[in-house]
Amino acid sequence: MTEATTLSETVRVALEAGVLSLTLNRPDKLNSFNEEMHLALRAGLDRAAADPEVRAILLTGAGRGFSAGQDLGDRDPRKGGPAPDLGATLETFYNPTLRLIRSIEKPVVCAVNGVAAGAGANIAFACDIVLAAKSAKFIQAFSKIGLVPDAGGSWSLARILGEPRAKALALLAEPIGAETAADWGLIWKAVDDAALLDEAGALAKRLAAGPTRGLGLTKRAIQAAAGNSLDAQLDLERDLQREAGRTADYAEGVTAFLEKRQPAFKGR
Repeated sequence: MTEATTLSETVRVALEAGVLSLTLNRPDKLNSFNEEMHLALRAGLDRAAADPEVRAILLTGAGRGFSAGQDLGDRDPRKGGPAPDLGATLETFYNPTLRLIRSIEKPVVCAVNGVAAGAGANIAFACDIVLAAKSAKFIQAFSKIGLVPDAGGSWSLARILGEPRAKALALLAEPIGAETAADWGLIWKAVDDAALLDEAGALAKRLAAGPTRGLGLTKRAIQAAAGNSLDAQLDLERDLQREAGRTADYAEGVTAFLEKRQPAFKGR
């Protein structure tokens, strides 16, 4: 059964088999972000975090691109007026969204179709598992307009790629293809264009059928590792494993293993 809801035409929302699909839907603008789309995406992520029926999230874009980043149409300097406060834009819109994607203790799958530029690329990189069509391109477009990488880009690129490649991508603003992004570890895999949504949807449904609490705790542990010492990480693993071991899904997983059958996880 598919449940579709629309809080805004800028983000299509549908729930099926435990997967909440969020589709950026400004295809005529390459899904660039305006205020309405920011708020609609945030609302969808808030729902995903709060709704126990949602056990995985699938984020993608409508049309020929994932997202071209921020819509610059409302910031035309030719119109005059004071310089914009871009820090306020980040604090009000992008930063809460990035924090939500990282903090939701449910898997977030991203399917990148076509271009992912600027903040659009960095929102994708914040997701847990990223698949991209082989024709997709990722570009840190900020230097082309005199800006610095945002939406977590300076953080994720440096941690995933290391300083040399992160600096080159940011300073040169050269696009890289999906297969290169996969080879470099920026995304999980590149897939044939025609198979992207089917493969990403199947992956999200597989995760939604899994032990949701255990998957969420795994996400928390891995995200914490970069900032922890070994001793701190060992302590965190102890605490999270204690929590996971008290779930109904753990009991079901062990029972299914002993009974030589597939587990029927309930996300509890």
